Amino acid sequence: MKKRGPIIGISGLILVVISISIMVSVFPANITDKNGLYIPSMFEGMFNQVSDKITIFPGDSGYFSYGTRLSYIPLLWGVQIIDYQKGDNLSISISNIFGDNYGKFSQDNSIIFEMLDITKSDTLNFEIQNHGSRTVNLVVMVSEDPDNSDAFTNPNSPLRNTIVPLVISAILLIFGIIILIVGIIIYFIDWKNIQNNKKNY
Repeated sequence: MKKRGPIIGISGLILVVISISIMVSVFPANITDKNGLYIPSMFEGMFNQVSDKITIFPGDSGYFSYGTRLSYIPLLWGVQIIDYQKGDNLSISISNIFGDNYGKFSQDNSIIFEMLDITKSDTLNFEIQNHGSRTVNLVVMVSEDPDNSDAFTNPNSPLRNTIVPLVISAILLIFGIIILIVGIIIYFIDWKNIQNNKKNY
């Protein structure tokens, strides 16, 4: 029986295993724990400011302020509930010291990221309301002009050392799955041809 199908399939499986190995080496050992992935540490160097842990009781609000330094730049902000559980629900209202509204956002997952356009230096006030039934602990992250951040331009930054292996891992995983599927298809085609040949004899 032809062995090309199994050989191709095994090659794809090897790529998948290599991809998973790279992911495991990049992520912390407790990545399977929903509370083990701490975004500020994983993407160290990306954010201009990360808040201390903010604890908000049910029905209460927490506050965080950030003063922008640049004008006419995109500002990336995010909130991570570091002890997230299903049913957690936040609303985030952003305004400046003059009462101008930058928007209101809802969050029912562990992490939210949004982009704002900043036309001038400003002080942004984040009011975070806890609409859930339990106390939550969270952090707020802010990055000015993230596309030009040193975290991306510096080849030795922790972020680059995380992103590049993950991109390679994702590419290997995709190719590995495709090759594995091709190998399985070829195996069944060859097997079917052999069965048909046996019937002819």
